[in-house]
Amino acid sequence: MTPPADSSHLSGDDIRRYLDRIGISEAPQVHLDWLTRLQQAHLSSVPFENLDVVAGLRVTTDLDHSVSKILDLNRGGWCFEVNGAFAALLEAIGFQVSLLGAAVLLDGPSKVIDHLTLEVVVDEPFLVDVGFGDSFSTPLRLNSGDAQDGGTGVYQLIASPQGTTLTRHDDDGVPAAQYRFKRVAHSLEDFTPASDALQGNPELHWSNKPFATRLIEGGPKRVTLLKDRLKISGPGEEEVTPVSQQDWPATLKTWFAIELEPMSAQGSDEGSDEGSDEGSDEGSDEGSD
Repeated sequence: MTPPADSSHLSGDDIRRYLDRIGISEAPQVHLDWLTRLQQAHLSSVPFENLDVVAGLRVTTDLDHSVSKILDLNRGGWCFEVNGAFAALLEAIGFQVSLLGAAVLLDGPSKVIDHLTLEVVVDEPFLVDVGFGDSFSTPLRLNSGDAQDGGTGVYQLIASPQGTTLTRHDDDGVPAAQYRFKRVAHSLEDFTPASDALQGNPELHWSNKPFATRLIEGGPKRVTLLKDRLKISGPGEEEVTPVSQQDWPATLKTWFAIELEPMSAQGSDEGSDEGSDEGSDEGSDEGSD
């Protein structure tokens, strides 16, 4: 069992505001059903987005920064922010949580740790992630090598000497690698070099292709805003609507309740369907984060 990572504690007021932010009015319990409900509520209410990075505003791995951004600014963020904040909320509720470092594999083999994901123990360990874009929306059993229903598709965890690989089955049932991780606990500060590198490289879509994405009412449908289009997607369906630069801020406000200056919505290149919205590729994009 991986020991829980050290993290700052949320105040009682922070906990109440956080639960309200994700639409939870009851007192959560340390139970798998509640962990599932919290994960889906977070994925539906707190978007995975890179708007500050595109605007040239430095983001940090500091918990106070991430929690304030989510609660005070009604924003989301990338994996280091949203998974870091969600881990603190889960710990405050009473869950045992560890921060795990992962190498994103969407663009091929990699050993670079560029994604933050979570191990949460509820009688047994589960993989939980609210910062990898279009990914699983229910906890996955970490000690199982079998295919599992992840809420948005079929996922499978494959162990090897290099670590555990999260895979998602394609339409033919073939596992496609998402990211690889080792069950070793980290602190938020351990991810600062990765965060700085991702936002400091102007060639990565994190820096020039704005996006925001979230589940719709717990999923499996998802809404994604790219630089020039809005996508509503779900199992076997996708609706794409063009969005002009002029209409971008209003569309962002309508679907994500985020208000930004128009310049924050600008990027130097057109966002791609996979990298800039699904973000599951933190090395070339991030994956969430």
